[in-house]
Amino acid sequence: MAASEDRDLSDDRALLGRTSTAERVADILRTRIAEGYFPPGTRLSEDGIGGALGVSRNTLREAFRLLTHERLLVHELNRGVFVRVLAASDVDDIYRTRRLVECAVVRGLGQPPYALDALAAAVTEGERAAREGDWGTVSTANIHFHRELVGLAGSARTNELMRGVLAELRLAFHVVGDPRVLHEPYLARNRQILDALRAGERTRAEGLLARYLDDSRTGVATAYARAAGTPRGPAA
Repeated sequence: MAASEDRDLSDDRALLGRTSTAERVADILRTRIAEGYFPPGTRLSEDGIGGALGVSRNTLREAFRLLTHERLLVHELNRGVFVRVLAASDVDDIYRTRRLVECAVVRGLGQPPYALDALAAAVTEGERAAREGDWGTVSTANIHFHRELVGLAGSARTNELMRGVLAELRLAFHVVGDPRVLHEPYLARNRQILDALRAGERTRAEGLLARYLDDSRTGVATAYARAAGTPRGPAA
């Protein structure tokens, strides 16, 4: 890991607070993976990350173990810990899980109005980044949109499940060559879902989301299978 990345990661030290637990370290690293900071195949340096966050080697190793269990990292004997490179079958499984969870969240929202400020902020974030041609940030905003959508359920367990699923999804995004082609068509569709929820049209929003996820699954899986032909690092 480069020295500049160590300095960037050291900014997260304040998130640890006074109780530097392995769970909090894992949460920081999971967020960094979900936001594209650590691409697939990246070797994670114990010294670099431990020094940046100010945590012990044992704490960091426990955090690595937790993220390995979540399928975000992989340990290679005598080589170290790497950010996982997904297989095409993983992409299909991620989208099956997303469709089950995200559509169920919208279906179960109850009566409007809904608390949509965070969802709207994610839509605005993506649209602004697209105008600036910053497609990496568009990708991150898309992850935020789906995270906030799931957050409408008000379920800590659902949020925890989807944090890992969406972090895995970002690993797939990294392998696909052109982020603009991948994300641009869904900016308008994110807004359509938001507008349907603002209007209290929960059934319509669920239908828009289901078609969205089906189309995204086809596009990402096809692009991923094509792009992943050249190995980039440890896989499963």
